Amino acid sequence: MFIIQTERVGLRKFDDCDLKEFAALNSDPEVMTYFPKVLNVEECQQFIIRVNNKIDEQGFGFWAAEHLKSSRLMGFVGLTCVTYETEFTPAVEIGWRLAKEYWGRGLATEAARASLDFAFDTLALEEVVSFTSVLNQRSFKVMERIGMKKVGEFDHPKIESGHRLRRHVLYNITRSEHVKLRR
Repeated sequence: MFIIQTERVGLRKFDDCDLKEFAALNSDPEVMTYFPKVLNVEECQQFIIRVNNKIDEQGFGFWAAEHLKSSRLMGFVGLTCVTYETEFTPAVEIGWRLAKEYWGRGLATEAARASLDFAFDTLALEEVVSFTSVLNQRSFKVMERIGMKKVGEFDHPKIESGHRLRRHVLYNITRSEHVKLRR
């Protein structure tokens, strides 16, 4: 059932029964503070279809993150190909989005580390990137805890000029850096 499993988190494809909890976290303004807008149920359903198709096609994607103790959906953690052109593409991105009740417990960090293991050990990638709004300090901390380093800033091409979220930070980690951290 799980593609990746850690002590507290199982990463898997989304199931039909995940939609209600996924829509709830994506409609929470606090969870979506660093995204251009909250998502409605239909947008969440389309997201689930897209990421499950990518997992089927590529063998990886943004996986549903299940809290093992409660068997509840926490959100997603995983890997995806960056779909637009910018100075650092082509690239594979690691990302996460969890419901508030799972924040501050190290769950995103735990699942992200396991996703990096998958990226470098299973997919044999040479580099993984991550990025977020320059305002999103919580995500910076997760990136740093999993060994990523800030390499620059850029204007996100899918966010309109003048929008408060347009400026992003870019982090990366290479396979060799990740291997050193695991020793």
